[in-house]
Amino acid sequence: MDDDLDILKRALIAADLDAGVGAAGRLIEAGADPRWVLEEGMAVAMFDLGEMWKRGEVFLPEVVASAEVFKACNAIVEPALLAQRTDADVSHVVVLCTVKGDLHDLGKNMVGAMMKTAGFEVIDLGKDTPTEKIVNAVKELEPQIVGLSALLTTTVPQQKVVIEALRAEGLLEKVRVMVGGAPVTQEWADEAGADGFAPDAPVAVRKALDLVAAEANA
Repeated sequence: MDDDLDILKRALIAADLDAGVGAAGRLIEAGADPRWVLEEGMAVAMFDLGEMWKRGEVFLPEVVASAEVFKACNAIVEPALLAQRTDADVSHVVVLCTVKGDLHDLGKNMVGAMMKTAGFEVIDLGKDTPTEKIVNAVKELEPQIVGLSALLTTTVPQQKVVIEALRAEGLLEKVRVMVGGAPVTQEWADEAGADGFAPDAPVAVRKALDLVAAEANA
């Protein structure tokens, strides 16, 4: 199984769809723990790719291509993961989206996949999400967490726009807002009025769990 996990990681970084899907399928068919495949294979590969992008070793089109391979592999791994869960495992609701004007969703998809392993019910609003749609989702679904992703520096300010819209509707007292994306920093999260910031998917899950625990103990 370790060989196929290595193949999966290399395929994700290289955006090799056939190799990635093949390795993911073989791992699940062989009875590999889907959480292990996701966390130790797929998440590690995409973190490495993100670091390569920051260093200028790969460019945005390559990251986008890898994101498509991630989606295809996750379509194989996620059903096996969800089959292991029971209703009792699902204790919190999180709404995720990429903000208006931004068509990139790799980070959001990774966070969503890993939050499901942690027992969250994930409502994914997609990418290029209008502020009104996010506000309405918070009103209707009453999630504990809203996660706002932005990959482009030009769309990062939309995170603050959403937070201000939630404040105007009196919803910030009822939901915790997390922000993330390659250009996003803790300083920006503080300025925007977010409750949490995470530089990657594993940290996002831990921060989300910390936020709902703090809310429960308040």
